[in-house]
Amino acid sequence: MSTDLIVGSLTARPGEKITGTCRFDVSGQPYELPVYLINGAGSGPTLVLTAGIHAAEYASIAAALELGQTLDPAGLNGQVIIVPVVNQPGFSARSIYVNPMDGVNLNRVFPGNPDGSPTEQIAAWLFNNVIRQADYYIDMHGGDLVEALVPFTLFPEVGQPELDMASLEMAQMFGIPYLVRKPGGFGSTFSAAAGAGIPALLVESGGQGRWPRESVTLLIDGVHRVMRRYGMTPGGPVEPVETVVLKNFLWLRSEHAGFWYPAVEVGQAVTRGQPLGEVRDVWGRCLQTAQSPADGRVLFLVTSLAMNAGDPLLSVGA
Repeated sequence: MSTDLIVGSLTARPGEKITGTCRFDVSGQPYELPVYLINGAGSGPTLVLTAGIHAAEYASIAAALELGQTLDPAGLNGQVIIVPVVNQPGFSARSIYVNPMDGVNLNRVFPGNPDGSPTEQIAAWLFNNVIRQADYYIDMHGGDLVEALVPFTLFPEVGQPELDMASLEMAQMFGIPYLVRKPGGFGSTFSAAAGAGIPALLVESGGQGRWPRESVTLLIDGVHRVMRRYGMTPGGPVEPVETVVLKNFLWLRSEHAGFWYPAVEVGQAVTRGQPLGEVRDVWGRCLQTAQSPADGRVLFLVTSLAMNAGDPLLSVGA
């Protein structure tokens, strides 16, 4: 039998959809988080969806909003919690990568710390009040304002065979062809969820401040595929999609502040040692040549001419 679905001060009874704002203090200041609660008429698992951890990854936010607005509890077995814009200050500020409250990347501090920095406090509230309720967890992302990417799915491996297999199966069911294994650790949403025993994914689609329909639809369709697979919605077996598992997710970062001139396109196949671009100074002198650390494919690429020391340049899935 279905039970009440509760997040903060919000409660959805079986067969109800409730929308509202959860309010809690962050470093003594009020923080407001819009939430959708969809409590199905029939019993089933709890799926948690988040977006806007990185607040300018707009295709993921648009997909979460549309799912929250369109999912119908009458045809649902189980429960769905959707938090469409976790990084609220970043969304208003059109912030790249970080929470402007303290300049910290929210997706590096999970499961958070209720006594830590503002970003750690937000992560702790989300993890303890929302993510821990999940039987399955999907965090939706995309390229940031200055990033292009080919869609891909990250799935965690935490050394528990049944849990790791459940995350991999969910990644395969989601339907994005490129799957990237992320071994162990905490910090990111999905790794922390897996550390708590929850099968989890991080999915990426869209980028460069845009949310084209095909990028939004890819995420929405993936969520519906997962819901069908676990009996939350009708529709029968999910049609398989051919997937490729990339074992390594290799980031290249800038060693200098300067100007970034990429020599490859997102999605391009590259070989170990291949020059991928240059960071130059204002006079055009090469400060750094980025070389591919392995054979693989460019998964995301920073498209900004401006570059800071320590910023990502691109990543290669190997």
